[in-house]
Amino acid sequence: MANKMTLIVFSGTVDKLMPVGILASGAVAMGMEVEIYLTFWGLQAFRQGAPQQVTKMSAEYEDMAPMMMQLMKEKNMPSWYDTLKQAKELGTIRVHACAATMDLMGMTKEDLDPMVDDIVGVAEYVEFARESEITLFM
Repeated sequence: MANKMTLIVFSGTVDKLMPVGILASGAVAMGMEVEIYLTFWGLQAFRQGAPQQVTKMSAEYEDMAPMMMQLMKEKNMPSWYDTLKQAKELGTIRVHACAATMDLMGMTKEDLDPMVDDIVGVAEYVEFARESEITLFM
C-alpha cells in the first residue's frame, strides 16, 4: 500500500473545502502523495474563476458563516484555494475531475481551473483509493 491519501470532494462550500486544503497540506508535509477526486458540487468549485468566489457555507453551518469569515479575515487565514495551491507546490498532489460529472454538466477541461490535472472515470478513482492508506469523503 502506497504512502498515499485520497480525498473525494463532493461539496463546494467553504466549510468542506477548507479541510481539503488543510489535510492535503498536512499529508504532503508528512511525505504522502495526495489524490483529490472532484465530483458534483466539489467540481463546481473548481470551475474557471470559481475558486475565488466560493464563500458559501453548507446549510448546517450557514448561521455561523459571517462569524467564521470574519475570524478567518482577522487571523489572515489563507483561503481554501490558496492553501491547496501552496500544498500542491510543496508535494505531490494530483487533482482529478470526475468524468461522469463533467459529462452530466456539459463541461470540458477548458471550463476548469488550471489546478485540475486531468479528467478520470470512477474506475481510476477506485484504483487510487485502493492504493491509499487513507480515503476521506468531503
